[in-house]
Amino acid sequence: MLESRKSGVFLHITSLPSEFGIGDLGPSAYKFANILAKLNQSFWQILPINPTSNFKKNSPYAATSAFAGNTLLISPKLLYEDGLLKKKELMNLKEAFLSDKYNNFVDYEKVFQKKNKIFEVAYKNFQSNDSSKHKEDFLSFCSKNDDKWLNCYSIFKVIKDKLNNKSWSDWPDYLKNDANSLIRNFKNKIKWDKENIVLDYKIYEEIEKEKFLQYLFFKQWFNLKKYCNSLELKIIGDMPIYVDFESCDVWQNPDVFKLDSKKKPKYISGVPPDYFSKTGQLWGNPVYNWEYLKDTKYEWWINRISYNLDLFDFLRIDHFRGFVAYWEVKAGEETAKKGKWVKAYPEDFFQVLKDRLKDKFNRLPIIAENLGYITPDVEEVIRVNNFTGMKVILFAFGKDFPKSTNLPHNYDRNCVVYTGTHDNNTIVGWFLKEARNYEKKNLAKYLGKELALDTINLDLMKLAASSVANLVIVPVQDILGLDEKARMNHPATTKGNWKWRMKKKEMSCKNFSYIKKLTEIYSRI
Repeated sequence: MLESRKSGVFLHITSLPSEFGIGDLGPSAYKFANILAKLNQSFWQILPINPTSNFKKNSPYAATSAFAGNTLLISPKLLYEDGLLKKKELMNLKEAFLSDKYNNFVDYEKVFQKKNKIFEVAYKNFQSNDSSKHKEDFLSFCSKNDDKWLNCYSIFKVIKDKLNNKSWSDWPDYLKNDANSLIRNFKNKIKWDKENIVLDYKIYEEIEKEKFLQYLFFKQWFNLKKYCNSLELKIIGDMPIYVDFESCDVWQNPDVFKLDSKKKPKYISGVPPDYFSKTGQLWGNPVYNWEYLKDTKYEWWINRISYNLDLFDFLRIDHFRGFVAYWEVKAGEETAKKGKWVKAYPEDFFQVLKDRLKDKFNRLPIIAENLGYITPDVEEVIRVNNFTGMKVILFAFGKDFPKSTNLPHNYDRNCVVYTGTHDNNTIVGWFLKEARNYEKKNLAKYLGKELALDTINLDLMKLAASSVANLVIVPVQDILGLDEKARMNHPATTKGNWKWRMKKKEMSCKNFSYIKKLTEIYSRI
């Protein structure tokens, strides 16, 4: 629970301005942190930073590892400053993205291609410099993380690449069924031919390169976090409750999930029909085997949450209700309609978690995403554990007006209020395309004024800031007053998502000063 009134801004790393096709952990991230500090903001919220896949349309909620970092966020500029790229190599990469300089959207195919080539160059430069300080730091990073997740992820990724992204559940049995043995034998320098993984130096080097890229990512990440914290700016990270089936986590820990004898999901995750979809959302992730998790004292989950609390100052858990009861759909169903609710063990789990982490936290800095279909038992788990729940202004003016729990007069202090989230339209986009007439009438009645397109985003930002909620978070798109083209995600769809990014000139938008004004007026400094 937050003890005082604060405010912050929501912008994912990929959405930062960049000369290299996608936002990264380099200069623009530091510039944005400086802007937030000057505006008296206390929080910067982002989306998950785990590795995404082109095959999963680059969704940060469908990562190939729950622990590894997304290497597309590595800053080439910082690689140059660290001596891992030469100026000519950096300039060649910059020239490749000149045509995208003023583009508002990420071309993931191009970014994958160009950045992976430059990573090859950086790794070769690293290998050729025996006196590099990176050698010592890299070995230290590996020593700390190899057995926890690094070996697993690196081996998994290389095998996946060699098998043309074939599902791990269709790999040869000796690769599919004994992941932990394969990982233990990593020191034997695994290698590849057309039929088998055998001993070969080249494959060993490919695995080492993946580990090196993870070293670079986390070096840049923790340097940025340290800088933000020095500005008294805290980072709110995001952790999806589920992991993707095509991840090293499921490959290494099949007993944690409900899989069949062929290591394929028996049941998959989703939610029943709701505000976002009439047929529900079928996410496709394997659901957890909570019986096994309980028998193992939730070791896998405790490791995951503890790890994320090292990465971030606060942790938002997406679809928190899945810790209480989750929507389970039989694999093979085309929609989420024919699912059922299955109970987990929230009281026992969170007690074990708090006991394990009590030396680090008096209170776990967790924000519980409690949107959509939320039952009283979910709210009780949030209350008992003193977690912080969420409210969304855009949900406040529907048919349950004026009793909506998303209306400011119905808040308690221990909540985070958002004008909207990554799953919503922007305020302007909502006002133009989605808001029903009765919602607009309710909003006008609540504000006590006529609605206007050029001020609607400012009005709702002010409404959020003036509420009793201890924390208000506003997406950058709403600060800038952008329409639906700037939306990050359309739930239950896979096309066109996660691509929007801010232009460099938009970082000096006058509306940012309005955020500072609201922060001062409503005592959120």
